[in-house]
Amino acid sequence: MPYVNKPRPYKHEYAMQKKRGENPERAERQRARRALDAKGIDRKGKDVSHVKALSKGGSNAHGVTLQTPSENRSYKRNSNHKPASALDVPKGKRKIKV
Repeated sequence: MPYVNKPRPYKHEYAMQKKRGENPERAERQRARRALDAKGIDRKGKDVSHVKALSKGGSNAHGVTLQTPSENRSYKRNSNHKPASALDVPKGKRKIKV
């Protein structure tokens, strides 16, 4: 519990969010959810995913889809924090199916 003896610095946290650029992306996600709600689309239990990820420069103009939460989460990562794939394994260690 980090803030036992002192108040939580909300102003500082908000300033850091703005500095990292989190607010515009959050607003873009909210607009996408509200647009689907306005169309009457039931999104219960689903995530609104952007066709081109916001972190990669996408926007609502690039399109949004509904996905299950497990499909919309990031790729499985290896110990180097890079996406894990069969090609990451050294050639001598790859298992070849015959």
